[in-house]
Amino acid sequence: MNEPAPSAGRAPTVADVLALPVLAAGQPRVVAGPDRLDRPVRWVHITELTDPASFLKGGELVLTTGMPLPDDTTGVRRYVDELTEVGAAALVIELVRRYHRPPDALVQACRARGLPLVTLARDVNFLEVTQVVHALLLGSQADAMRRTQRIHEAFTALTLRGAGAQDVVRAAAEMSGRTVVLENLVHQALVCEPSGCTVQEALTGWEQRSRAAGAGDRTAVGGPAGWLTAPVSYQGEHWGRLVMLPGDGPAFGPEHVTVLERTAMALTVARLIHATPWEHTAHRAALRELAEQRHSSPEDARARCAALGLPAQDGVFLAVLVDSGPGGAGTEPETLLHRELRSAGVPALVGELSPGRLGILAALRPALPWRPVAERVSRGVLKLLPGATVGVGSPVADLADTARSFREAARVLEATPPGQPLPADRSFHELPDIGLGRLLYALREDTRVQGYAERRLGRLLDHDTRHGTDLVTTLGHYLDAAGNKTAAARRGGLSRETLYQRLRTIERLLATGLESGETRAELHVALMALRGPGAGRTPPPDR
Repeated sequence: MNEPAPSAGRAPTVADVLALPVLAAGQPRVVAGPDRLDRPVRWVHITELTDPASFLKGGELVLTTGMPLPDDTTGVRRYVDELTEVGAAALVIELVRRYHRPPDALVQACRARGLPLVTLARDVNFLEVTQVVHALLLGSQADAMRRTQRIHEAFTALTLRGAGAQDVVRAAAEMSGRTVVLENLVHQALVCEPSGCTVQEALTGWEQRSRAAGAGDRTAVGGPAGWLTAPVSYQGEHWGRLVMLPGDGPAFGPEHVTVLERTAMALTVARLIHATPWEHTAHRAALRELAEQRHSSPEDARARCAALGLPAQDGVFLAVLVDSGPGGAGTEPETLLHRELRSAGVPALVGELSPGRLGILAALRPALPWRPVAERVSRGVLKLLPGATVGVGSPVADLADTARSFREAARVLEATPPGQPLPADRSFHELPDIGLGRLLYALREDTRVQGYAERRLGRLLDHDTRHGTDLVTTLGHYLDAAGNKTAAARRGGLSRETLYQRLRTIERLLATGLESGETRAELHVALMALRGPGAGRTPPPDR
């Protein structure tokens, strides 16, 4: 007969065994300990001894006909006490031969000690029960061994391919079906892979919950929430820990412990392989999710940022982007900037968003002016990276809106050419700084802008190339002077007659007059698009 198996990943419980047809045929009835039927059954033991506890090791389902039970109440209590102290899973008594109802002393003793007592109203073949349950146990153990082997193989493969912390923690969550979190020693959640819940549910109030769970130097279940935790080491020192949240499933079992311990080992290797500190990786991931709006919900984003130490409620948020130039900034500026902001009392996430581009998200108190903070950040950046360009977005009042601030900062950088002078009153650039010339610079790769400039000035450029003339420069002087020919001639170091002759040639080549303000505006825009910011402001020649 095929018997139903318990859920994968755990030993059968008392309830599982009672549901087996071989025992169900005896009409089992639980008369004591109905709330403890989730105890695991490690073995089945048939006994007719008055002191069976001396042959037990714990976890056994004890089967008896009741023949050896003492007649006196004291003896019955001692019998139950010994079974309880050795850790028996349950006592099953057959009400066929000696008893037709369970003795009151036995029921009371079992209830007092919390030992499940089950009666069988009909005759049951105890030998068949042991055969079925032991086969079930052995099969479960074999399955557990195979699953454990698969766990080891999976983490070995992750280690061999150099997986990072995110991949390792994600694998742990998938294998266990539980939410897994990697935190550092100051209880910041650096990696969170939810399973069966949202990031918000997993991380809300993380630091307080984590501290309440207590600390430990070994894998164990602890704290009021019953977290399973395992320490994570780096170069022989305690670095942080892994946390597996209980979820709605059964209690943690040996496989959960195996998964968490193998995860910790894989993370230790990953930390040695990957030079970037996990704190930096966590900040980068959070910043990219905010800047690109890749988070699943605003609530998840707030919970993730708060778990990294960034206040996510009742504040003002400011995005700062830094183009560090060729070669990128590396991890040192991230560390130093984060440290400087923290010492200034400004919580912030700092991380590289792409090669050569650094992102900073500062959380400010609503009453705190944002410009001094932006100035402090930009000066710190320029001190570390003298050739960098700093763009600042507008402050926003909701963390979910920080993508807008990041977009504004990105537009500022796109419109800021290398070497662009800083404003006189500050060391960063912002949206109001972008005039027509810088706007056209930002659009320089747009084929529509390129096509427009070529249509308006192409003939003039071709003529200069073929004949070695410099009519484009002359046109620039004229347009810069707003059509004032005397000022244009002086600016170009030309006589008025020469200037007039060149302007007539320009009008012929472009097939348009230069007296119209609209025409001059169109040509000026084309010239600025062609040469970039400041192209129309050609300096006068040296005298």
